[in-house]
Amino acid sequence: MLVDALFAGKPQAFGPRQSPSSIIKDQFEQLHIELDGAIEDEQGNKKLHGGPEMALHQYSQQSYEVLRKQFPSIAHNLVFGSIGENISARRMNDENVFIGDTYRIGGVVVQVNSPRAPCSKINQRYGVKNMDLFIADKGITGWYYRVIETGVMQVGDRITLEHRLQETKSIRDIMHLVRSKNKYMSEKIEAAEINGLAAEWVRKLKK
Repeated sequence: MLVDALFAGKPQAFGPRQSPSSIIKDQFEQLHIELDGAIEDEQGNKKLHGGPEMALHQYSQQSYEVLRKQFPSIAHNLVFGSIGENISARRMNDENVFIGDTYRIGGVVVQVNSPRAPCSKINQRYGVKNMDLFIADKGITGWYYRVIETGVMQVGDRITLEHRLQETKSIRDIMHLVRSKNKYMSEKIEAAEINGLAAEWVRKLKK
């Protein structure tokens, strides 16, 4: 697997309230990665985004195909990077990426720790009502990384899976469990014990 594209952005006025957001990102040939994320990237609302547990976001190229089929009127706007991710790569998706997966990407080592909770900024980005709910229901949210080793990643860098837990669940499975309300309680308890799962998602599973 190779890095096909990298994205980063600075906060700008966005949405009906013109609140700062960095969902609109530019392409970069390389990103300098610290524990809080890329130096080139900055979050508009640091209470809800960014920080060590949401340092980098990756979104599946296959999920864009799902969205293009569901929302054909905006298919031309559903280009890689437009949902606010930092990393784009083929063959990685919400079903074959698992909590706790540790990847080396160029000179950086990262660990998958949670899905991305889709929010209304996605609806505003594309002008489609409840698009965030569709993404959540389908379990095509993409995932967050925490940074284990800082460094530089570049377009074309190899993505190597260095470690996968024996007992874990995919990003899609975690999202499904969180949204299943009062069902699958034993599975939720089991999932909450996965080593490396972000604390916010442990709370969501135990709620």
